[in-house]
Amino acid sequence: MEIQQFYYDNKIVKNFIYATILWGIVGMLIGLLLAFMFIFPNLTDGISWLSFGRLRPLHTNAVIFAFVGNAIFAGVYYSSQRLLKARMFSDLLSKINFWGWQLLIVGAAITLPLGYTTSKEYAELEWPFDIAIAVLWVIFGWNLIGTILKRRQRHMYVAIWFYLATFVTVAVLHIFNSLEMPVSALKSYSVYAGVQDALVQWWYGHNAVAFFLTTPFLGLMYYFIPKAANRPIYSYRLSIVHFWSLIFIYIWAGPHHLLYTSLPEWAQNLGVAFSVMLIMPSWGGMINGLLTLRGAWDKVRTDPVLKFMVVAITGYGMATFEGPMLSLKTVNRMAHFTDWIIAHVHVGALAWNGFLAFGMIYWLVPRLFKTRLYSTGLANLHFWIGTLGIILYALPMYVAGFTQWAMWKQFNPDGTLVYGNFLETVTEIIPMYWMRAIGGSLYVVGILVLAYNIVLTIKNGSKVTDELAEAAALTRVSKRRVAGEGWHTWLERKPIQLTILATITILIGGVIQIIPTLMVKSNIPTITSVEPYTPLELEGRDIYIREGCVSCHSQMIRPFRDEVERYGEYSKAGEFVYDHPFLWGSKRTGPDLHRIGKKYSDNWHLNHMYDPQSTSSGSIMPAYQWLVRNELDKSQTENKMKAMVKLGVPYSDEDIEGAQLSMADQGELIEKNLYDDPDFVTSYEADKANGGKDFVEMRNREIVALIAYLQRLGTDIKVDDSAMSNQN
Repeated sequence: MEIQQFYYDNKIVKNFIYATILWGIVGMLIGLLLAFMFIFPNLTDGISWLSFGRLRPLHTNAVIFAFVGNAIFAGVYYSSQRLLKARMFSDLLSKINFWGWQLLIVGAAITLPLGYTTSKEYAELEWPFDIAIAVLWVIFGWNLIGTILKRRQRHMYVAIWFYLATFVTVAVLHIFNSLEMPVSALKSYSVYAGVQDALVQWWYGHNAVAFFLTTPFLGLMYYFIPKAANRPIYSYRLSIVHFWSLIFIYIWAGPHHLLYTSLPEWAQNLGVAFSVMLIMPSWGGMINGLLTLRGAWDKVRTDPVLKFMVVAITGYGMATFEGPMLSLKTVNRMAHFTDWIIAHVHVGALAWNGFLAFGMIYWLVPRLFKTRLYSTGLANLHFWIGTLGIILYALPMYVAGFTQWAMWKQFNPDGTLVYGNFLETVTEIIPMYWMRAIGGSLYVVGILVLAYNIVLTIKNGSKVTDELAEAAALTRVSKRRVAGEGWHTWLERKPIQLTILATITILIGGVIQIIPTLMVKSNIPTITSVEPYTPLELEGRDIYIREGCVSCHSQMIRPFRDEVERYGEYSKAGEFVYDHPFLWGSKRTGPDLHRIGKKYSDNWHLNHMYDPQSTSSGSIMPAYQWLVRNELDKSQTENKMKAMVKLGVPYSDEDIEGAQLSMADQGELIEKNLYDDPDFVTSYEADKANGGKDFVEMRNREIVALIAYLQRLGTDIKVDDSAMSNQN
């Protein structure tokens, strides 16, 4: 038997670990700043790129794709080489993967605060970045599959199955959700509209959680838990059932994010059914991980690495039990749009992803640098303050969610809402926001402790770039199953067949759910009175998207008595046929806006954006004063309308040619309404005193376009205004 010597590439692993720690600190500090903005809404007043709506997608992208993404690459590059007994296929591809990913993150850190966003949750980056992500992901997959093909270990361990499923599924999800029509270098519109866009987005959004935040981490769990405990995985058979059932069922569950919305009922029910089934494979994986530690509990009590991993798996179990429960319609109607969901996702992110990444880093770094961890005591300190931080973060958010639901639903004996003013529910949960900020602060302190501990560990270690290894060369065997070989054992030595089967498995659910919604017109009934947005309204909608208003406001009134009473007639699928992208939202920090049109005067909207507390005492909405000062950029309006025409929006050639005149007329009308209002505050035009040099007429300011859009919302169909209560 030929024994071959080779070197593992440790440098790429180290680089990804450094990036994981750096971006983890950055992403969580941004999240902490956002948490304090709920308590001090004017914290960054006057600075557009530090506003909540622009920083929120930066926080989610930094934590998911920068922190977790780099942790995935670090773990995959380390474990794959050792499981396959081979150096990565190409050092060049590894370097392109690393530096390209960091450049993407930097690009996101620049463009998202500047307002360049698609508004689609977890997919906010604009089209050039989407192309770059696809290219880099293919490079990662190419490197992984190339390594598999030149492996010296015949059978692929379960972790490799999860890595392969992650690669193919994320590629499919990203490409189909990111199909968009470019308008300019950093502006595009989703090719899908309304209900269709919502379904595709949450097919992506839910499965981004499934196949970016879950399946690769399950692969890491299957590798690092046995390594850290020095014990074999509890059950090989359970790992097989876990893998195939999870990747088949998960892909169907996306519609549970859209229950009671305008999505067709059959799609909602499919999402509920498969979401409930998810409990079984998810808990199968959790049990497999925890029972691997049987007989090693004494070590768990003393080893911080295993402590982090036990809490991580427990957090995974909690989140994957709660997720299916939240998909039940009776539970979903309570939790959706509330802070309950914030608690749910952060249990998964902070415990499952965060703690597993921390445990992996504490295990890896001493081995990569041939030394001992600088301080076990500091690692234990990190564990306990991090755990306390998760508890202090999540529990108050659960309380806040229950409080919101209970207050929103209460009626007086005469049939009126007990809490007709939305702000009453906001002020009630401010103490919970304080607790969240404290919990978040503890978690951030924990990762700073980790950074200090790791830096000193590295300082005391040796710089080993390449690690010598040896393994027997892989000999050829029959392509067919040999006597006594199980079908899955045979499949484990067939990477191409396994990848193809995994791809087919994940495609089934997506095809059955999405194609009928896209192709069968009867799923989205049309409404003849619904017309495209005027040019000024279209520009206002883009400002709404740029400022991230969808982070705090929904545009989807569900058919519940309290929502109809509070907001107006429930939303119809046909009202969104020209919405590229959809803006239904996922949380109500503020009230729903779908029927806000014509409810308040133009001047009320101007005052509300300039100083929210002046119109809504106690509001935690930040001020958007730059909208009142900034001149509206109308240079791309015609191009935007032409892009919309390609997407099926019926603008005529005359509409496009007359766009500038149309905007001038509608802007002039809104300007007149403002000046005719006795409450109009002329101090908004203070720049007029500056010799008129930089003065912009009110009709040409961004706020006028936004007012035009807000006044249009929900007015395409006849609604009963008497049913609408105070939303302040």
